[in-house]
Amino acid sequence: MKDAFAHVGGLLATGLADVTTDPAALDSRGWWAVVVTYEGKITCARFEHVRRAPHPEGVWGPPGEWHSSLSQAEYVRGVERVRAAIADGVVYQANLCRILSATMPEGADIAGLGVRLARRHPAEYAMTLRLPGLEIASASPELYLARDGDVVESGPIKGTARTVEELLPKDRAENVMIVDLVRNDLGRVAEIGSVTVPGLCVPQEAPGLVHLVSTVRARLAEPNGWPELLRATFPPGSVTGAPKSSALTLLNELEPVPRGPYCGAIGWVDADSRRAALAVGIRTFWAEEGLLRFGAGAGITWGSDSLREWHETELKAARLLEVASGDDRAGQDLAQRGTARP
Repeated sequence: MKDAFAHVGGLLATGLADVTTDPAALDSRGWWAVVVTYEGKITCARFEHVRRAPHPEGVWGPPGEWHSSLSQAEYVRGVERVRAAIADGVVYQANLCRILSATMPEGADIAGLGVRLARRHPAEYAMTLRLPGLEIASASPELYLARDGDVVESGPIKGTARTVEELLPKDRAENVMIVDLVRNDLGRVAEIGSVTVPGLCVPQEAPGLVHLVSTVRARLAEPNGWPELLRATFPPGSVTGAPKSSALTLLNELEPVPRGPYCGAIGWVDADSRRAALAVGIRTFWAEEGLLRFGAGAGITWGSDSLREWHETELKAARLLEVASGDDRAGQDLAQRGTARP
C-alpha cells in the first residue's frame, strides 16, 4: 500500500496517525481528512504533518470503457416517476443520480488522477485522498459545510447549464427550494434567529458549465458539535430533495446501486483552530474493487423535461471523464464518447 496522504487547498497532509468512524473526534484535536458516504459511513483520518506543498505526482492512464448504472431509457422513466410523485404531493424535488464505472488503469495511482484534475479541472473544494481501502480524487465546486468557530456556512448548487442564458426558471425555483431545506436543516442546531441567506441564486462559472449558487449561514448553538451538525444536515439537501426524508425513500427505490462517496461529504477539519471545509461529494472519482467510479445526477422538479435532465447528467460528466481519460474531446457528451450502458 502506498503511503496515505491528503491534498486539499494547497495543503499536503502526511503521517497518518489515527482513523476513526466517530465524528466526535473532529471536536478533539489535530487535522483531519473526512469522508462521509451518501449512505452515512464516516471515515475521519488524522494526519500529523500538514504543510504547503504541490500536489503529489502519480502514475495514471486511461480507464476502461464506462458503464452506467442507469440507461437513458431507465433514467427517463425515473424522471417520470419523480414527476408523478410530485403530482401526488410526495416530494417537491428529487435529485436522481447514476453511477458510472470503468476498469482502473493498470498500475494506476489516485495521486495521478488527482494532479490531472488539479491542472485541468481546478475546483474550489478539490481534494485527493489516499487511505487504506479508500482512494478519492474530487473536483467538487460545492460547499456542504464550512466552519469558522461557531459560524457555519453552506453553499448549495442547484441549476446547471452551459451558459447563463441557458438557465431556466425551473433552475431558480429548484435552487430556492433547496435553500429553504438547508435553512431548515441548519436551524435544528443553530442559535435561534441566526440563520441567514447572504447570497441567493448567484451565477458561478465552472469549466464548461455555469451553476446557480446560494449561501446559507448560521451560528451553531451550544453545546452542539460535529456529531449534531452532521446528524441535522446529512445527506446534503442539494443532492437529495425536498422534503428530504420522502426524497430519500423515493431515490432508494429508483437508484439500483449505492452512491458511495458521491453526494456524500469530502473535506477537512482542523480541530485545533475550529475551522473546516467539507464539500458535497460531486465531480468525484473513487477507486473500489478494481473499478474507478464516478457519479452524475440532476435535480428533478415538476417542470423537468426527462430527456433534458438526462443530458444534464451527460454534460456534468463529460469534461471530467475527458480529464480522467487524458483525451481532448472536451464538450462531447457521453453518447459521443461511446460510453456503454446496460
